Amino acid sequence: MKKVLLIFLIFASSFVFPGCWDRHEINDIALITGVALDKKENNSIEVTVEIISPGMEAGATGGEGGGVGKTVTRSGVGVNIAEALEKLQERLPRKVFWGHSEVFVIGEELAKEGISDEIEYFLRHREPRVRAYVFVAKNRAKEVMALLPPIEPTSAEVLREMAIYETFFSVTLLELMQMLQSDSGVANLSMIQVLPPAEGGSDLETIAYISGSAILKEDKMIGTLDDRVTRGVNWIKDEIEHGNISIKPKEGEGYISGAILEANTELIPEKANGPWKMTIKSDVVLEVTINETSLDLGIPEDMEIAQKEVNEHLEQRMKEAVEEVQKGMKADIFDFARVIETTYPKEWEKMKGDWEEIFPTVQVTFDINTDIIRRGQVQGFK
Repeated sequence: MKKVLLIFLIFASSFVFPGCWDRHEINDIALITGVALDKKENNSIEVTVEIISPGMEAGATGGEGGGVGKTVTRSGVGVNIAEALEKLQERLPRKVFWGHSEVFVIGEELAKEGISDEIEYFLRHREPRVRAYVFVAKNRAKEVMALLPPIEPTSAEVLREMAIYETFFSVTLLELMQMLQSDSGVANLSMIQVLPPAEGGSDLETIAYISGSAILKEDKMIGTLDDRVTRGVNWIKDEIEHGNISIKPKEGEGYISGAILEANTELIPEKANGPWKMTIKSDVVLEVTINETSLDLGIPEDMEIAQKEVNEHLEQRMKEAVEEVQKGMKADIFDFARVIETTYPKEWEKMKGDWEEIFPTVQVTFDINTDIIRRGQVQGFK
């Protein structure tokens, strides 16, 4: 019996440990961590990659705009994504390996032209991570990959950490394609810019940072939102997990600031006689961290004033987002379509073909409730 079992294990191991014919040695591959996509002249596309180079000595500088110690950047240009990657491979002594790709950065000009071909290519390729994060760069994406961040080892790692922290939107390659293929055909991505370097530092010794968001409709960027409006979109989409709220009550001078402990937003559609209605119901729990005002939050009346001020503050943020996105861009990044489809499937089947015209007519109301459960005060102080 033991002999039979041993033979079985040897036979099974041939499947678990395949032969060398399909194996790549680490010294033979170029590990890609970040990918930048830019539009070039004559409608060509440029692909720039950030490559981990374990063999480089600390302090050595990589060619073509980037790399201190552990990374280099290389680019390829072609009439489409496939040819650009072929040209890229021709400029590398190692075989490109996409399995470690963490971020994809799309240049502003390319985003305006349309990105479905590029996104589909990487989704169909068997190596790139579908969970890699996607961003839009103000100006050229290549400039982001060339940076030499002073904190993290690579530019890709800087952006990945920001996406995990979810400063604004955290969207993966797979999620982006799902958004673009949804009934609304709309997606929103965090937009990044390059932080000016510290005084005395080189232009490349800095990082990219998230600044607002880009709105895509049918795979083309149709506009951008600043930080304030983007934050309002986050509230409506129930994508607020942490952060702070600061208000200046009308009843007194100074500010009250609070840390967000909980934030939940629900979209409630309603169809009556006339236009569709959507109620945005948001429940917020705050812990006060700073109170510079004369309001004593230990007094119920003063607490009600503070909570009302927070409600009004959040409603104004959301109204600004609705006004700019629904009325201005006419792009359903709030997922109204999905909520209506889920709640009223029969009605949705009749109207989905006209949703682009219906969406701007949806009447939006707000129901916001704030609960301040901790005053955040130090014992002995007011």
